[in-house]
Amino acid sequence: MSITTAQEAKKAIQNAKDSTPEKAALFFKTQTGTYGAHEKFVGITVPTIRKIAKQAKTLSFFQLKILLQSVYNEERLLALIILICQRRSDPEKLPAIVDFYLENKECVNNWNLVDASAHTILGEYLIKKDKSILFEMIDSENLWIRRIAIVATWAFIKEGNVKPTFMLAKKCFNDPEDLMHKAVGWMLREAGKKDENALIDFLDQYWSKMPRTMLRYAIERLPETQRQAVLRRR
Repeated sequence: MSITTAQEAKKAIQNAKDSTPEKAALFFKTQTGTYGAHEKFVGITVPTIRKIAKQAKTLSFFQLKILLQSVYNEERLLALIILICQRRSDPEKLPAIVDFYLENKECVNNWNLVDASAHTILGEYLIKKDKSILFEMIDSENLWIRRIAIVATWAFIKEGNVKPTFMLAKKCFNDPEDLMHKAVGWMLREAGKKDENALIDFLDQYWSKMPRTMLRYAIERLPETQRQAVLRRR
């Protein structure tokens, strides 16, 4: 059955619930004053959301915006997964998808939403283009926009270009958010998989400036001798 409106998509999510709001919230900090205090959950797993996305892959940007503005995390995630489906089925539509994504980036406001979409939508679009927008976003006061900027570089890393990741990482040493320390460390780790020597050179130069969480994530996949050498310095 084809889903043609946001309301039909919302109804499909409600009808396909295979978890509980409490279980869905376990992966997030939702207490008052935490990054996810704004979140509400339906109680549906990601594989089930992906099945619904296949039925709703032709939704217009107007309908997708309704989903992106939802109070429910899973409905926003559904919109992003649909965008990724559209990007893959029609590569020529990617510029329009990126414009829509950037126009609504404030709705991409939790780590699961960022991590599912930033590299696949914005990152893949920027692989062979000017990347200055990421350096603007990394200076945003909005945690999620900063996280979009660094996670987007995963697309470049996969193509063997690790330089933007290192350049953006240097701007995050004093970031106040642990979720950014984790994201930057994660991307540095991925960069190290592609170019271990480049990561080691980066660590040799900046290890003392890096937050502890960022450093630990960055060195996870290094050989034990290299990892222990960095930790001893720390």
